[in-house]
Amino acid sequence: MAETINSLEDLGTAAGVTAVVSDAPVHEQKLDAQGRAYATGKRKNAIARVWIKPGNGKIIVNGKEFNAFFARPVLQMVLQQPIVAAARKDQYDVVATVSGGGLSGQAGAVRHGISKALTYFEPELRAVLKKGGFLTRDSRVVERKKYGKAKARRSFQFSKR
Repeated sequence: MAETINSLEDLGTAAGVTAVVSDAPVHEQKLDAQGRAYATGKRKNAIARVWIKPGNGKIIVNGKEFNAFFARPVLQMVLQQPIVAAARKDQYDVVATVSGGGLSGQAGAVRHGISKALTYFEPELRAVLKKGGFLTRDSRVVERKKYGKAKARRSFQFSKR
C-alpha cells in the first residue's frame, strides 16, 4: 500500500493507466509537384504569396530583388528575420508576389509567408519560429470611419458660438 511514486510514468501505472496517448498535432512536410513549399502571409491590407525551394539564398519579390523592392534597410531586415532566426541563410530561394497595403505591411506579409512556408518545408523549425513570434498573424487593421466624425475617432472642432 505504501508505494513511492517517483515519476509521472509510475503515477500512470499506479492509477491503472497503461498507455500514454499524445494529443499533440504531428506536422508533416507539405510540398508541391516542383518541390516547393507554398504559404500565404498577411499583414494589414497586404497579402503575400510565398514559394520556398532549396537554393542559394535569392529572394525575389514581384519579379525584383528584395533589395530593390524594399529600399529601406529596416524592411529588408524585417524580411530576413525568420530565415536568420531559423539559421537557414543562403539555403533557400524565396519567390514572393505581394499586393495591397503599403511597403511596411507588404514586408510584414512577406515575413509571415516566409515563416509559414519554412514550417511547411521543415516542420521541425516550427518551435523556433513560433518562439520568435513569426507565425502569429498581426491582425491589426485600420479602423473604419464613423458617421458624425472627421476620421475614425476624431470629432469635428467644437465651437461654442
